[in-house]
Amino acid sequence: MRIAIVGIGGVGGYFGGKLARAYAGSEHHEIIFIARGEHLRAIQQNGLQLFTKEGNYVAWPNIATDNPAIAGIFDLVFFCVKSYSLESSARSLKASINKNTVVIPLLNGVDSAERLRAELPDATIVAGSVYIISHIEKPGVIRQEDGACKLTFGTDDSESAKPYSNILDILLKAKIDATLTNNISEVLWSKYLLMCPVASLTSATGKTYGAILEDSTLQKKVRGMMEEVAAVAKARYIDLPENAIDKTMEMIACFGHNSKTSMQLDREKGNQTEIDTLTAFLCRAGRESGIPIPLHDEVLKQLIN
Repeated sequence: MRIAIVGIGGVGGYFGGKLARAYAGSEHHEIIFIARGEHLRAIQQNGLQLFTKEGNYVAWPNIATDNPAIAGIFDLVFFCVKSYSLESSARSLKASINKNTVVIPLLNGVDSAERLRAELPDATIVAGSVYIISHIEKPGVIRQEDGACKLTFGTDDSESAKPYSNILDILLKAKIDATLTNNISEVLWSKYLLMCPVASLTSATGKTYGAILEDSTLQKKVRGMMEEVAAVAKARYIDLPENAIDKTMEMIACFGHNSKTSMQLDREKGNQTEIDTLTAFLCRAGRESGIPIPLHDEVLKQLIN
């Protein structure tokens, strides 16, 4: 199987690195990294260096390129780019995708699969989600600081999920903590319940996970923002578990005190952020559903001013 990882950042670097290491020299699987700039050149020259909680190693893909068209047709594609680059990245892959290609987005947010279906109508799009805290430390180097390092993908019913069990086997054999689910919408919104409020609030305040929880006012605010997300999800017929907010608050407490969200890091560096996929999306969805979201509206104003 020819497997492409598009975007070799914190997410793509970690999971793509595990695939490249596991299937180095394999006769059955070929791993292709789609990257760009100095990061790509460093990977081509020195491999992808990974520093993780599980250990440190160097991964060499079969191909590392910024031009997917030269790499041929892909059987499986993982999109790990930032949400604001999704459409342009998808268009750049059209020559490498056919009706037999399975595409799995691993982005923040809940609408990546829908957006990809609009850009890649010939491909089979299967939604996915990951929990990990990692980033590009410097060109060619990925550092994973925290997070469950878990990858979940699938559909919303058991029959349509069955054909993807071979992909699950490939991931598990690469020692990736992967799950194939028949309830992917709940998985996506459960992560969104975490990412939207926390990324939005850490970015607006400049405070880390731990600092948010230490401040009673901000802790109350992030919980209130989770309640807004849960209300919008319910209005969209996504039923989250009754204890979802409590579990999510407990999850935040397990992250390193000084850990930062990727959106916060991008904002600090003056880079483009995923505000549209996270904060702004929830505000739009709230208005469309008739659900008041005053806390997100307030934080959105802070982020865009």
